[in-house]
Amino acid sequence: MKKLIIINGPNLNLLGTREPELYGNLSFTEFLEKLKNRYPNVHLEHYQSNVEGELIDKLQEVGFSYDGIILNAAAYTHTSVGIGDAVKAVKTPVVEVHISNTFNREKFRHKSFISSNAKGVILGFGLQSYELAIQSFL
Repeated sequence: MKKLIIINGPNLNLLGTREPELYGNLSFTEFLEKLKNRYPNVHLEHYQSNVEGELIDKLQEVGFSYDGIILNAAAYTHTSVGIGDAVKAVKTPVVEVHISNTFNREKFRHKSFISSNAKGVILGFGLQSYELAIQSFL
């Protein structure tokens, strides 16, 4: 059984209520239950924090013992050298995920400090981006 974790960054705890025209109406908790039902042979965990250091701590905690990390660092993607360095430092492969197509958004969102150290990047497919990341580990 594959052991995967989804790590979500700032403001993703507001999915379902935050900008539904961009992010949809489904909360991440509801979506996670659907994923767990769809992939019963995957041990799937979730962690969310609005705090950069807590995200780095979680990456270090799971980055040597899990089969895969699905990381949506949200706004920290474009600002955090520390998160990028943590992804580079761990042994567990990381797939960077974004719900929206960051290249269709503000110019500052076109830069990622994570991508160059990630196994791959999936963006622009809504919440399905997470499912595509799960499939990349199977």
